[in-house]
Amino acid sequence: MSKDVLIERLNEALGWELRAMNMYAHYAANIQGIHRLQLDPMFTEEASESLAHADVVRRAIVKLGGVPVTERNPHAIVHATDFTTMLERSLETETKAAEVYDGIIKLLDEVGDQEMYDSIEQIYFAELRSLESLRLILA
Repeated sequence: MSKDVLIERLNEALGWELRAMNMYAHYAANIQGIHRLQLDPMFTEEASESLAHADVVRRAIVKLGGVPVTERNPHAIVHATDFTTMLERSLETETKAAEVYDGIIKLLDEVGDQEMYDSIEQIYFAELRSLESLRLILA
C-alpha cells in the first residue's frame, strides 16, 4: 500500500467531515416544531464533532506529507424542515463516513503508525455511535 492511497482515503474522509459540518449546521438552523428541542442540540453537537474530526484527519494528512482538501464532499445536502428527512440524510452521511473510516483503519494497520491508528479509530467509533443513535431515533 502506498502512502498516496492512504492520503487519498484520508482526504475522502475529510471531505465527508466538511460536508457533515455544513449539513448539521444547516439542519440545526432549519429544524422546526417540537422536535427542535431535541434535534437542534444534537445537530449542533454533530457539527462540532465533525469539526474536531476534520482537524484530526487534516493533521494526519499533513503528517504523511499530503495536502488536505478544502472542499466538502460534493454529495448534495438536502434542504429540509421535516425532521424525518433530516434524520434520514444524517443516517446516510454517518453510514458513508463509517465506511470510509473502516477502510482507513485497515490501511493504517499496514502502516504501523499506532498514534495515527488510535486517533482515527476513535473517530471511527464515534461515527458508529452516531450511526447507532440515529438508527434508534428513526426506529
